[in-house]
Amino acid sequence: MGTGLGMALGDPPADYSSIASVGLFVALMCVCIIVGHLLEENRWMNESITALFIGLGTGAVILLASSGKHSRVLVFSEDLFFIYLLPPIIFSAGFQVKKKQFFRNFITITLFGAVGTLISFTIISLGALGLISRLNIGALELGDYLALGAIFSATDSVCTLQILNQDETPFLYSLVFGEGVVNDATSVVLFNAIQNFDLGSISSVKFLKFIGSFLYLFSTSTILGVAAGLLSAYVIKKLYFGRHSTDREVSIMMLMAYLSYMLAELLDLSGILTVFFCGIVMSHYTWHNVTESSRVTTKHAFATLSFISETFLFLYVGIDALDIEKWKIVRETYSPIKSVALSSTILALVLVSRAAFVFPLSFLSNLTKKTPQGKICIKQQVIVWWAGLMRGAVSIALAYNKFTRSGHTQLPSNAIMITSTITVVLFSTIVFGLLTKPLIRLLNPSRHISRETSLLSEPSSPKTFLEQLISNSPDADLENGVSLRRPSSLRLLLQSPTRSVHFYWRKFDDAFMRPVFGGRGFVPFVPGSPTESSVPLLPGNEN
Repeated sequence: MGTGLGMALGDPPADYSSIASVGLFVALMCVCIIVGHLLEENRWMNESITALFIGLGTGAVILLASSGKHSRVLVFSEDLFFIYLLPPIIFSAGFQVKKKQFFRNFITITLFGAVGTLISFTIISLGALGLISRLNIGALELGDYLALGAIFSATDSVCTLQILNQDETPFLYSLVFGEGVVNDATSVVLFNAIQNFDLGSISSVKFLKFIGSFLYLFSTSTILGVAAGLLSAYVIKKLYFGRHSTDREVSIMMLMAYLSYMLAELLDLSGILTVFFCGIVMSHYTWHNVTESSRVTTKHAFATLSFISETFLFLYVGIDALDIEKWKIVRETYSPIKSVALSSTILALVLVSRAAFVFPLSFLSNLTKKTPQGKICIKQQVIVWWAGLMRGAVSIALAYNKFTRSGHTQLPSNAIMITSTITVVLFSTIVFGLLTKPLIRLLNPSRHISRETSLLSEPSSPKTFLEQLISNSPDADLENGVSLRRPSSLRLLLQSPTRSVHFYWRKFDDAFMRPVFGGRGFVPFVPGSPTESSVPLLPGNEN
């Protein structure tokens, strides 16, 4: 028995190449984190661009070491992206978002993220049909041009969000952040709908069914995410896992969040929307039901998983960009001028389609706002427009889904579509990304103001948690980077009625939702349960 165990331990691994590939990626991610930290104060660089450059450099080294035969370390898989990497990024976004700002601007965010994406999709699809079809790159069908519209409607605002400060510019951050999430969900839903839509016989009835299916996916995905979040809150509130093990609390939160995403995918819904709203609901109810140590753990665990996933994605995009297989097919079939013309056309359509909805929809949104603080000024419109010019991993994943089989392609028309997508992603991320930090500093200079303390910041003790509640008192508000002093409650009552949507939601939340699902100030004291139950609830402090 001892001999058998020794032989088993001494057996060589089945696949050295896989271990080497994973080991290389882990080492490169460590390098990305270290270099990103050293370049934190750099005027031009940010972490996503750093990971992209390191990926490109690694791909070039592998290409030279293999004498130009290959540079691919891992074969790109849409399943890897959509099942393992995207969920923690989207969930962390919903979990960390300032809910008051997000829902205060929800109509504008939906206008940009849903309606704006549809406008962008239409312009890019029509432009591709009218311009790219003249380049004679191969037999592309109507579905391919529509797929291009969905692929390049998916934005990547990571670079901008890494520079914007959620505390100093909550209004602008909520617009860019919220639009990015809704945009990704809309683009993926559009892409999947096009894949399943019969384009052979288009009629008005089928078009209406397409719109109805689109709205159904949005609504049901949102409802599923909210239901999953509420279920996790109810289970943790009733069972008090923290009495015996905080590990169980953290585990059940992570697993139920991931389960909501997988369930949405199994039901052919939008997993992005589902896990995003699950994150929002969990931060509103579930997070307040766990013990204090679990709060710190979950906050940092979700943020860490998201950070690792984002770094991995940008690193992989850089390495895969130099995959020789696709470029060799394109070089043998098309002239360099045709490749440059295709990428330039797509990039121009992205620029035009973005401007075609940001500025008109901002104008319409401003018409509905009564106060200057709620309006989007021209400088903010430029930042919102610029934030959506970059394309990222979602575009590449959709392009691979459409134009490859198992990460490989032999058709020249499909190969040039992949290389053009990579070119647009690299150019937009590097060029626009490098210019993002100077542009934002020019249009929105940093102000020395007191920052809001997020309720999801480290609650190291009940005392600090109370201090956070007090620091979030309604007397201080940050809008557009300016600290405004709110009038006293009596004066505010005399000046304007308080019967807003938020007012009625708070009444409903306090009367029905929190007593059932828990939340700040509504968790009964039980030995081993959250100790913050003795902290009084301060009205108007919902983050």
